[in-house]
Amino acid sequence: MKRIHFVRAAALVLCAAVVPAAFAQAYPGKPIRLIVPFPASGATDLFARTLSQKMGEKLGTTLVIDNKPGAGGAIGSDLAAKAPADGYTLLLATTSTHAIGPAINARLPYDTVRDFTPIAHVGDAPSIMLVPNSSPAKTVREWIAYAQKNPGKLNYASSGNGTIVQLTAELFKSQAGVFVTHIPYKGTALAIPDLISSKIDVLFDSLPTGMPHVRDGRLRALGVTTLKPSPLAPELPAIAETLPGFESNTWFGLYGPKGLPADMAARINKAANEALADPEVRDKLYKLGIAPTTSTPAQFASMVAQDAAKWKKIITERKITGD
Repeated sequence: MKRIHFVRAAALVLCAAVVPAAFAQAYPGKPIRLIVPFPASGATDLFARTLSQKMGEKLGTTLVIDNKPGAGGAIGSDLAAKAPADGYTLLLATTSTHAIGPAINARLPYDTVRDFTPIAHVGDAPSIMLVPNSSPAKTVREWIAYAQKNPGKLNYASSGNGTIVQLTAELFKSQAGVFVTHIPYKGTALAIPDLISSKIDVLFDSLPTGMPHVRDGRLRALGVTTLKPSPLAPELPAIAETLPGFESNTWFGLYGPKGLPADMAARINKAANEALADPEVRDKLYKLGIAPTTSTPAQFASMVAQDAAKWKKIITERKITGD
């Protein structure tokens, strides 16, 4: 009798060990929801749709894009933070949601570190420094000298208070030691005509939206915001060649809710990295003005922490708000 009970107990222990392993091997057993916290047809949405198809193939399922825009990405991010940690809800986050947002908005309904599981850093979109064709500056160094000779007389445009466009300009001002007035617009597309007509002196616009105006001869680009010349615009020097260490990228990264099992995070990370190595995916991303990037979850978490600290410092020192 005791032997029978022992055998049954051993069988139960074996089942308890096998069942989680079986579930892990079966994941994913249904489509995965990928929350994009910005509107359809925007840069983040296009990135998600480019990456998701190949990622789905690698995972053996479908990634369903779910656009949840609003509040600078906070609405969609909050939905992801509060979702079950079962691997079936992911978030495509950006610099705005997880590096800038916490420093701009102290009332976010989630903690960007505590309430998420970092999975993968998947892409970077640099900006370019644009000036009117009438500008006397042909290089970054010449523009800094021009601004130093005209303190308070020049201005820069942004896509609004607290945006990456404003912060990039403020970082530039801080490192270059120049005084340039901020003029916020509701999007850089509205600022471009004023830049072309020389009502605005400089704009740090995203590469995919700004470069077409350079290539058709309506604006002049002085540099790119990567540490080294970017393969996305190899003809442009890095601003860091003039201002050492200057860097500003809009990064894209995958997160899960807090508590996502490490084996699931590792599997999603592997699928993302393999998808980003696909030549077709890379080509599509380059055309979007985004450089594909791969990482481990730990590397991604470290990068975001450093980026958030950099922007918090600028936001605090320059007294920047989202209002």
